[in-house]
Amino acid sequence: MQRLAGTEEAGRKTPPAFTVDALVQNPQFLEVLQAGARTLISMNDLFPRIARLVAAHQRWMLTQAAYALHLERDPNDADSGITAARLLKIMHETGAASRNTATAFLAELIAYKLLRPANGGRTKRTRPLEPTEISENAMRLWFKTQMSTLDLLDGGSRVRRVETDPSIFERAQPRVARRLLSDPRWTQPPESIAIFVWSESGGVILDDLMARPPSLLAVNGKVWIDVSLARLAERYLISNTHIRRLFARAEAAGFIGKGDDGARGRFWLSSRLIEEYASWEAVKFEALADAFDQSAVACP
Repeated sequence: MQRLAGTEEAGRKTPPAFTVDALVQNPQFLEVLQAGARTLISMNDLFPRIARLVAAHQRWMLTQAAYALHLERDPNDADSGITAARLLKIMHETGAASRNTATAFLAELIAYKLLRPANGGRTKRTRPLEPTEISENAMRLWFKTQMSTLDLLDGGSRVRRVETDPSIFERAQPRVARRLLSDPRWTQPPESIAIFVWSESGGVILDDLMARPPSLLAVNGKVWIDVSLARLAERYLISNTHIRRLFARAEAAGFIGKGDDGARGRFWLSSRLIEEYASWEAVKFEALADAFDQSAVACP
């Protein structure tokens, strides 16, 4: 398999239309982001257990790193693949998670039967892990949803090409993981985004909020939405207390708020929150576009 992309991969030129600056200036980008958010939410309904495990940003990064290790596994190297030591090395290099967090996360994935022992390893301690079928299906589907977002922006055929040649995904995912894990714009989200994505299920909740309005174009600095916090908590398997605290933090910081009439379930999203969401997502899609282009022409 393709080795994890190093810094030389991250430095390659991104297609001009898919640089961060070009994406955030693209008048279609907000609308396409909403379509992508709705697709990700539908994935939550297909894989609720997995979605809950990775809906916080740190867990998302751990998952992507672990899967990249799986794809880079060398059949001739018994100690390659997903091992605690190798995952800890990536986390140490990027500062994305502590030793205890990474170790506990692997144990959780094994307990939920999302990872299982693989053949290989000279000792029990170095025995690699591999994704189970449900994890494999979820990751491949996630990648295709991201390709569909890129296709909406330029009328491309990435989804069809990935379906025709699954090895494109196998080469691209490690490139995306390494690039994003080494980019502080992604690993250290702006304040408005961090309030959500560093909390349990915060990532999918943020996507849900962005998917609700007919348009993300702010009027007088605000975009209005209707949302029941109780139903939001029920859908994403979190407590009412957690969702109310999350909204209270965002409201105290001025990123969301309620109407002056106090109507229940009526909230506004600030233009800053939407702008920072778009900029942060653009970092991811820049990496995805570049990784696809490299991988689609790379030799297996």
